[in-house]
Amino acid sequence: MYHFNVEAAIENCCRWIQDWFAENGDGCPAVLGISGGKDSSVCAALLCRALGVHRVIGVLMPRGEQPDIDDSLLLCKHLGIVHVTVNIGETADALQRAVQAATPMSQQALVNLAPRIRMTTVYAVSQSVNGRVANTCNLSEDWVGYSTRWGDSVGDFSPLSQFTVTEVKAIGRALGLPARLVDKVPSDGLCGKTDEDNLGFTYAELDAYIREGILPSPEHQAIIDRKHRQNLFKLKMMPAFPFDPDNQ
Repeated sequence: MYHFNVEAAIENCCRWIQDWFAENGDGCPAVLGISGGKDSSVCAALLCRALGVHRVIGVLMPRGEQPDIDDSLLLCKHLGIVHVTVNIGETADALQRAVQAATPMSQQALVNLAPRIRMTTVYAVSQSVNGRVANTCNLSEDWVGYSTRWGDSVGDFSPLSQFTVTEVKAIGRALGLPARLVDKVPSDGLCGKTDEDNLGFTYAELDAYIREGILPSPEHQAIIDRKHRQNLFKLKMMPAFPFDPDNQ
């Protein structure tokens, strides 16, 4: 039976973060978007443990009014990290109008617009302070492609991408994060639905399938397998034509 050693995971992940920064940004700060959800909260806590609070910068990016902005502020206050707030509302609305004036936008394009603007914002802040951007996606989401291509799916390094949702929550509890953040119902904050509503299955089912090979219902397994196949391209580098000048 699979057993997750949370203390060892925290220790090894923090050491990996330290080693990565020693090679790719010695002394640089880590910069990440703070949504108020478990992933950004746990990622920020790991970064504080690995690098020190003084080297972690959070970026809050509401689109106009954000109902759960207090959760983002709670996380920053709990950890004691420096944070900045950049409201992307006017920018997102203006870009949406400009694109729609040129061509009809699909619903998915509308949903993905804000995450892509948010990642542009995080990189603008990071580059301004010579920082390194932390990706906050987890293994469960990546497994079924539940992220926005060139939005929350990217970053310079990824502490959580090999941990399932269940494991991320365990890390959050072990790090002493408020239960309000760790156990918050997962939602993209964009379309008004929970993650599990959008996906069509629970994270508990998905995590058991990934880690222990426990099969969910045939219907849910079919959905998971299909999403996994369809979204593998998101985890790969952009393919390039293999031109060989010596063999034309």
